[in-house]
Amino acid sequence: MKPKQYLLATRNVATLVILLCVFSSCSRKLTFSRSAIVPAAQGAVRVNRDKNDNYAVDLNIRHLSPPERLVESRNVYVVWANTRDNGVRNMGQLNSRKGLFSKMLRSNLQTVMTFEPTNFFITAEREANIQYPEGQVILTTRR
Repeated sequence: MKPKQYLLATRNVATLVILLCVFSSCSRKLTFSRSAIVPAAQGAVRVNRDKNDNYAVDLNIRHLSPPERLVESRNVYVVWANTRDNGVRNMGQLNSRKGLFSKMLRSNLQTVMTFEPTNFFITAEREANIQYPEGQVILTTRR
């Protein structure tokens, strides 16, 4: 390989590495630890920072049994985020899909938040519009 071609190839590789670092830093994925309460449940959260410094959250869980089937029966699952500077925030109720074409229990939540999340956890609650977690913690993300 000629020196000029080598230099060009080196620049292309360096540019590719920089681009991969930039794009991967905009998005991060957190997975949930195994739950002792609902051991079959598994899932992850993808967090993307947008150009307005907001955080798009896309949370997906599989095999999460309905909250009314827990030992301590509840009405809803609520997703919470620990934020870097603003404490614990209620992200909303976890929506579940079940029915004829959804044999696996799938739950998801998509939202946007202004505070930077550090980790997430899900609790079983009597109602969704509460300010602080009261129920049992079902799942937490690994740090």
